[in-house]
Amino acid sequence: MHKPVLLKEVIRYLNPQPQDFFIDGTMDGGGYAREIIEKIKPGGIFLGIEWDNDLFQKIKTEFVPRNDVRIILKNKNYADIKEILKAEKLPLAQGLVLDLGFSTWHIQASQKGFSFQKDEPLIMTYNTKETNISAFQVVNYFSVDKIAEILKKFGEERNAWKIAEAINRVRKHKKIKTSKELGEIIEKTVHWKSKIHPATKTFQALRIYVNRELENLEKLLKTIPDIMQSGGRVGILSFHSLEDKLVKTYFKNLVKEKKAILLNKKIIQPTLAEIKNNPQSRSAKLRTIQII
Repeated sequence: MHKPVLLKEVIRYLNPQPQDFFIDGTMDGGGYAREIIEKIKPGGIFLGIEWDNDLFQKIKTEFVPRNDVRIILKNKNYADIKEILKAEKLPLAQGLVLDLGFSTWHIQASQKGFSFQKDEPLIMTYNTKETNISAFQVVNYFSVDKIAEILKKFGEERNAWKIAEAINRVRKHKKIKTSKELGEIIEKTVHWKSKIHPATKTFQALRIYVNRELENLEKLLKTIPDIMQSGGRVGILSFHSLEDKLVKTYFKNLVKEKKAILLNKKIIQPTLAEIKNNPQSRSAKLRTIQII
């Protein structure tokens, strides 16, 4: 199960209290949700959102109705929080947390090809009902130019052209169907010096592109003043520079417009002890603001 990153810091900065209305926009395994629910009882409201269809079904069995906190779960994208509040006739929130990292569950159990270490179908979509394109389609049918553009833009991959051309050479003879196949193509193409596997950035880029992750994040950031009440606190954990740059920019603009204050002026990152216990937390960055 996915371990919540910087859990103590998230709770400390967002400071959930009894009777508060809190939103977890990326529930995943429910690590933040469990802590928040305990803090907002009695009388609190908790809105949990999870976009992945399969993961949402799992969450529904674990977060059952209770008397001391009203729990609302939605199989939606966090970008739609504003619409969800309106549809459910919910008030503005006192707290919002977003963990933008993809889950350990996606790597280990989803069978959707998120990891080059597994031999799984090249899918990489969180929500099969709302996502119109898969990684398989990108890899096998997009032009070389477009693939290179995606790898460079969403993966910051220096070898984008070389990888795109290698993919094109292979797909002329056969379809690239699995995550392992794609990983091996990249491994044979890029000279491997560092500890980071050469397919890492390509897989990141494909995942971000097919799930429209940056578009969804930007939509959510634009609606923060509309979904949070005065004094409400927002915490967002990012795991790569593209996300963090967006969050940093929007938070800075809210402060400049005197709509928010920064709760932490310096980025909050995991301690060495947390990284040792949970290696996937190593690239996490937490930024928090309070709405004025």
